Amino acid sequence: MTFIVAIDGPAAAGKGTISRAVAAHFGFAHLDTGLLYRAVGVKGGDPVEAARNLTEADLARDDLRSMEAGQAASRVAAIAEVRAALVDFQRSFAGRAGGAVLDGRDIGTVICPDADVKLYVTASAEIRARRRWLELGEGADFADILAQVRERDDRDMNRLDAPLKPAEGAITLDTSEMTVEDAVARAVAEVSARR
Repeated sequence: MTFIVAIDGPAAAGKGTISRAVAAHFGFAHLDTGLLYRAVGVKGGDPVEAARNLTEADLARDDLRSMEAGQAASRVAAIAEVRAALVDFQRSFAGRAGGAVLDGRDIGTVICPDADVKLYVTASAEIRARRRWLELGEGADFADILAQVRERDDRDMNRLDAPLKPAEGAITLDTSEMTVEDAVARAVAEVSARR
């Protein structure tokens, strides 16, 4: 039996945390699709070639969670040929038996438009920048991080190919004022209601 949960949203909204928790709760496989784009972005060289030759080892790099990797991911994700090269990988993962949770920017709109559950996790730019700032720790400049968050949102939401937006029928979770526990509980309840 396949059961697909698509979780989309902007950077630092909480979709990764929620996705991992939902996958663990139901025993589903989890794919952070942003890692695919981050890996392509940090590989350097021709991004289309990097996407076509992406390996599991590329997803295990320890520099994929950096702000630089996130910015690189956003830039290469705007390239239609890169997106096309990664679609099959994502759809194959989603179709595995036992259920799958995929999180990213276009899971419910492009990769799995027929997902059993579609969530759109969001939060204000200021809240998301604060989360990133706290993650990065001492020495991080909040104003710079906020500017990067807004720049990335603009690029992700206004790209021609698969722009970031809520999928048709998606349930929006605004985590701006939610605790992690509350956000996870709400997501688990939405998935439970549709199983």
